[in-house]
Formats: sequence, structure tokens, C-alpha cells
Amino acid sequence: MINEEIKDKEVRLIGPDGEQLGVVSGKEAQKIAEEHNLDLVKIAPQAKPPVCRVMDYGKHKFEIAKREKEARKNQKVINIKEVRLSPNIDEHDFNTKVNQGIKFLKAGDKVKVSVRFRGREITHSASGKELLLKVKEQMAEVGVVEKDIKLEGRSMAMFVSPKKA
Repeated sequence: MINEEIKDKEVRLIGPDGEQLGVVSGKEAQKIAEEHNLDLVKIAPQAKPPVCRVMDYGKHKFEIAKREKEARKNQKVINIKEVRLSPNIDEHDFNTKVNQGIKFLKAGDKVKVSVRFRGREITHSASGKELLLKVKEQMAEVGVVEKDIKLEGRSMAMFVSPKKA
């Protein structure tokens, strides 16, 4: 609440420089704020008596928005990229997929490496595990396994995250 919205009889007032001005009436606090050409802002409404401060409210809102924007700018969004393999993949295709995964890791994204089993291939899930262990070995220098190999339905997957520099 700011300025005329504050209807309390008594408020604890904090001046524009942060000094305590003590408990004063609501109208007197309003006058003090007007003398300084600033706003009266209620900062602790649940206190007895409520705490109000004399400040430039527009400048205060602007600084809060500026801090939030700066915090958003410094955030790093991590995406999860997926590399799908099949259990009977050829060597060249395998190398291409691994290189793609390494490229994703170098860009700072997490990589989900999955082996999709179709039809009766699920009976030979050991070959899929061997394939994922081979991927893990080749990605070891740029990535760390976050979630180990796990069979989920008809696919086997593991998550690799980039190494910290």
C-alpha cells in the first residue's frame, strides 16, 4: 500500500535515509512524505503498529525489475537432447551418433542416449547394454553419466551430462 491507501491511525515511520523517526500518526507520516516529494510505502503491514517508509516508490519498483531481469539473464537453460540408436547399428552410423552426442555435450546440453528395441530384439537386450557401454566409453572425456543404464519398456536409456570445466 502506498500514500493515500494507508488509513492506519499510527505507524512506525522510517525516513528516506533509513533512520527511525518513531511512531507517528498516519496523517503526519503523509505530510513528511510530501515534504520530501516522496511516497509513503507500507512495508510491514502485520506489525503493531504497521511499519511505513518514505521512499521513491517508482525508483524502488524499477530497481526490483532490474534485479529480476539481471537474474534471468544469468540463468543457464539446460536442454535435454536425445540420441537414438538401434541394437544392430553399423559402425559408421554409431560413430556419427556418438559425435552428435559429443557435440550436444560441448554445447552444454544433457544427452539422453537410448537404444530402441523393435519386435523380438528385446530378447537380446544384452547387445543394447553393450552398445550403451561403448557410447559411455567414447563420451567419457566430455561427459559424465548422470543416470546409469536402465531398461524402460522397449527402450534402454542412460543420461549423460557435460563435465564441469
